[in-house]
Amino acid sequence: MADPQGFLRVRERELAPKRPVALRLRDWREVVDPADPQLVVRQASRCMDCGVAFCHQGCPLGNLIPEWNDLVHRGRGREAIERLHETNNFPEFTGRACPAPCESACVLGISEPAVTIKQIENRIIDEAFAAGWVTPRPPARLTGKTVAVVGSGPAGLAAAQQLTRAGHTVAIYERDEVPGGLLALGIPDFKLEKALVQRRIEQLKAEGTRFRCGIEIGRDMSWGELRRRFDAVIVATGATVARELPVPGSELAGVVPAMQFLSAANRVQSGALAESPVDAAGKHVVVIGGGDTGADCVGTAHRQGARSVTSLAIGAQPAAERGEAHPWPTHPVLFDVSSSHEEGGERRFLASTVEFLAEDPGAARVTALRVAQTGFTERGREPIPGTEQRIDADLVLLALGFTGPEAIDDERLALRRGPAGSFERGADYATDVPGVFVAGDAGRGQSLIVWAIAEGRAAAAAVDRFLMGETALPIPVTAHDRPIR
Repeated sequence: MADPQGFLRVRERELAPKRPVALRLRDWREVVDPADPQLVVRQASRCMDCGVAFCHQGCPLGNLIPEWNDLVHRGRGREAIERLHETNNFPEFTGRACPAPCESACVLGISEPAVTIKQIENRIIDEAFAAGWVTPRPPARLTGKTVAVVGSGPAGLAAAQQLTRAGHTVAIYERDEVPGGLLALGIPDFKLEKALVQRRIEQLKAEGTRFRCGIEIGRDMSWGELRRRFDAVIVATGATVARELPVPGSELAGVVPAMQFLSAANRVQSGALAESPVDAAGKHVVVIGGGDTGADCVGTAHRQGARSVTSLAIGAQPAAERGEAHPWPTHPVLFDVSSSHEEGGERRFLASTVEFLAEDPGAARVTALRVAQTGFTERGREPIPGTEQRIDADLVLLALGFTGPEAIDDERLALRRGPAGSFERGADYATDVPGVFVAGDAGRGQSLIVWAIAEGRAAAAAVDRFLMGETALPIPVTAHDRPIR
């Protein structure tokens, strides 16, 4: 512990400044400027090196947070990235796109603002890449075993990197034209610039991982053929089935799933599309859903030049501070003003969508929606009659979350589904089909990027043990309710 009184000397929680709204709306660059190194050192000094570091448990990866905070404060950046990489393959992803349950579990947060763990994590990895400390780590020898990973999101990438480094020959199959899953096509550039994803893809390639993009298993290659070609298969396809809103008019043109809107915008930014087929320019945009995906839609609509942006959440506005329902060290549901919401637009809570309207029924295109106040009955949340209002809408984006993975329509890979719709697997991530494992949102359900990486690492260890009889790969202790021993 570099400064035993650091948390007493530095009482304030300091964050790197965000670029001015008027400036950042003119481009797609990341919203937050790089943090001043001395600011990061000061914040790292606030870490108390607790006897029981609850931040370890708050982080599904079990990141060694007090250790690398201490190294940052001492100016030992190279050791800090080595310690960070021991538990996290891609800290630049979690540092930008994770809601930081580690900070919610920070012991200092009981009485003072929590340590800025995400900001310190970003500084560690950004400095490491700038200094050339992040290099490919190909295996010293090959085992002769082969593994197919279906899906190239954070779970698939983490599993593939771990297994490649263990000496197995790994191929990632991705149905989209580029690897990365939601990292590449779902999260906007202003939140995660795609150069950060690409440099990791290049690292995996240099280590020996093979990428097969534009190939959809079940269409371009059967699941049976995939199983014949490889000694093990990891299904890491994510939970991509969007939750629908079954109200009248939901079939109208202009009522669009959020991910369709975001992926098109990302393809435009990458140059894969000349223009988006779902563009918000000059339109009254309504975003239904108050989570991270909804916020991403708001920021994207602003940058495309929307005429107005309104966000609707069916529930009540969350509290500004912890309540009895969310005691420390749990990750609370709190009212959050994201960078996208800072940029403009209106937010409404307790808003239940009743109907989508089309002024010209012949055109079958949405022009407005009727919204009522949400009430709570024995049957759950329902619109309160007589409270309806009309909201103009040329484009409605449904950011209601996801119900689970897409079905695998192949009798040779009949994976069972649990009550929540995800693929069933055991504590070792193995399914009932020998040699087939499930990792990430496909088995866990819609979750956080940090959980996806943790599950990818844990599934890799399970596959390594299946292939070799034992494993030396690290296993995140929080990656499953019954972790592998």
